[in-house]
Amino acid sequence: MAAGQSPSREQAWPPLPLAEWSETRDTLHMWTQIVGKIRLALSPHVNHWWEVPLYVSARGLTTSPIPSAQGIFEINFDFIDHKADIVPAWTRAVSMRLYTRSVAGFYRELMQALESLDIHVKIWTMPQEVPNPIRFDRDVTHARYDPAYANRFWRVISSVDTVLKEFRSHFVGKVSPVHFFWGSFDLAFTTFSGRRAPERPGADRITREAYSHEVSSVGWWPGGGDVAEPMFYAYAAPAPPGYGESPVWPEMAHYDAKLGEFLLSYDEVRRSADPRASILSFAESTYDAAANLGHWDRVSLERTPSS
Repeated sequence: MAAGQSPSREQAWPPLPLAEWSETRDTLHMWTQIVGKIRLALSPHVNHWWEVPLYVSARGLTTSPIPSAQGIFEINFDFIDHKADIVPAWTRAVSMRLYTRSVAGFYRELMQALESLDIHVKIWTMPQEVPNPIRFDRDVTHARYDPAYANRFWRVISSVDTVLKEFRSHFVGKVSPVHFFWGSFDLAFTTFSGRRAPERPGADRITREAYSHEVSSVGWWPGGGDVAEPMFYAYAAPAPPGYGESPVWPEMAHYDAKLGEFLLSYDEVRRSADPRASILSFAESTYDAAANLGHWDRVSLERTPSS
């Protein structure tokens, strides 16, 4: 692509059929969990676990700066040149190639690289939010990396990130960053009503903190389990009465009662006349459903994009 030229539809919104890259997705999921747990172990706790996620960068995903005894550093996934960089403030960066290799091999090399930089960190090596977890240092099952699909994945989340940040600009009340949760492997954005939510009976520490206040969330997920394709999703927690029956847009969006979420197929969006407009209409209409039915103080929470 020439300098100054806008990306084509195929470049910005490439196909990402789950069946064709599921092994790479599963391996990359574990790699991002390892990096995310390093950030978690060294960062001060933030409400709703916002010290946990990764962020979309110009070349992949980044931790953003992490504190350590030596100073700040960050870890970056580069899905263009296919490497992971540890970038310390006090010396040169250390790079690791991304290629078909086991989770155990990636974990071992990354931890050795950190030690070589005098970054000492211990993480819980059991993966989270996945069925049949295997400890990172023992996982030789997940060992696939297809650079073409890793790059497509990054192009999708970078396009979605841009649109969700535009939607985020509509608010003056409390909102989350647009961030990538390595536990569930999804890109998400959350708005808050400003009111505490009823405590969830039997909720674990993570869930209790994540949903301590009323929220409306929207995001993108590459799919998995019963959802065999990439999807946009939206939910309210707690969901007000009538939420699932609310009209939302675009027309191909629907409510999944089993998941308790509105869903919108990524393939439908990327084939639409205007993917950006489709995502914004989904985000806005699902937020409207949560805010109107939940009687949020919208005047104090929102602003018009031009104000």
